Order: sequence, then C-alpha cells, then structure tokens
Amino acid sequence: MDTLGWVAVASILSAGVCMGIGAIGPALGEGRALAQALGSIAQQPDETSTITRTLFVGMAMVESTAIYCFVVTMILIFANPFWKYFLSTTGG
Repeated sequence: MDTLGWVAVASILSAGVCMGIGAIGPALGEGRALAQALGSIAQQPDETSTITRTLFVGMAMVESTAIYCFVVTMILIFANPFWKYFLSTTGG
C-alpha cells in the first residue's frame, strides 16, 4: 500500500475513534446530569423551573463536546490537510 493509502486508513480509523469516544463521554455526562436534575426536582419541586433551565444550559455545554468531535471527524474524512501534502509530494 502506498503512502496515500496509509493516510486514508489512518484518517478513517482516527475519525472512528474520535466519534466513538466523543459520543460515549457526552452521553454518560448527559445521563448523569439528567439523573441528578430529576433527583433535585423530586426533593425540591418548587425549584423545577430553575433546575430545568440550568439543566438545559448544562446539557448544551456537554453536547458541544460531541459536536466538536463530529466536526473533527468530518475534517479528517472530507477536508484532511494531509491529502494535499501527500498528493503534492507524490506528484499526483
């Protein structure tokens, strides 16, 4: 396999690992945040609106990590900066 093929393999494997880890972490964080929020609402029902508002802001912050991983994955697959470098060095 030539160098460009190895770059393709490394890019695809890196993208898969990035999305795999990038999806598991936020999913666990969101699940824990939701469980804690439901526990807090059960203990203090009068503060439901405040807890819910804070929960949604926190969920958005946690979800942004998964979105960043998705963006990195799309860059690795479709806009990889190494493609042009290896194509220019190999004359392709």
